This record gives sequence, C-alpha cells and structure tokens, in this order.
Amino acid sequence: MNRRTEKEVLGDVTRMVREVIAEEWAKDVAIAMETSFAKDLELESIEFVALAEHIRAEYGKHVNLAGWLATMDLEHILSLRVGQLVEFIVRCDSLPMTE
Repeated sequence: MNRRTEKEVLGDVTRMVREVIAEEWAKDVAIAMETSFAKDLELESIEFVALAEHIRAEYGKHVNLAGWLATMDLEHILSLRVGQLVEFIVRCDSLPMTE
C-alpha cells in the first residue's frame, strides 16, 4: 500500500475541499491544519457529504468518514478542523487493508 504523509493528505483534502466548494473565492483561501470546516470555510452539510464521496473515491472505503463522524456529537462536528480529518485519513491509511 502506498501510505501518504500528512502533508500529502493535506494537499489532497485541500484540493477536494476547493472542488466541493466550487466557488472562485475558494481558490484563494488558505487551507491549513487549523482551518475550521464550518467557521472558516463555511462548508454546508451537503458539501460535507460531497467531500466524503471525494475522500472515498480517493482513499477507498477503509476511510469511513461517515462512521467516524457518527462517533461525534454535533458540537464536535461543527468545530471540526481540516487537520483532524487529515489525521483521521492518515490513521486509516496506515491500517492493514481488510476485505
């Protein structure tokens, strides 16, 4: 398996977020580990669903974003940062694949 670094995953997530937002302003906004999905990017729930689909297409079904989010309360989801998602993806990517 080709495990990706945190920096590579951040680049992937940044690209996917910009694709999902699909607005001109998103091309210029800085997206870093500290960036908040709700507060800084104003990502709406439908956009988060689209992001989850992009992540699944990019990383495979072993990165279960929906399952991970299901473990969180609403307050935690609303305060979610890009870095937390990146760290989750890196953790999942480092686990052995099972089918």
